[in-house]
Amino acid sequence: MFGLSPGHLLLLLLIVVLIFGTKKLRNVGEDLGAAIKNFRKGMQDGSDKGEQPQLKADPPPAQADPSTSKRENTP
Repeated sequence: MFGLSPGHLLLLLLIVVLIFGTKKLRNVGEDLGAAIKNFRKGMQDGSDKGEQPQLKADPPPAQADPSTSKRENTP
């Protein structure tokens, strides 16, 4: 995995635990789990309703009024 041996990963994990502490890492894990849970719930709610996001279309171009156009009247 990215050129790191299991020994390097264990050392890296130990350093992270020493820097942040177990309490902080547990809080980060809980927050990440809650975020993933909410994301999945939101994705499921949207697919259950069968709703697809609707894109706003640009309004149609304005039609020129023929009475105000500058055309030459030819017989």
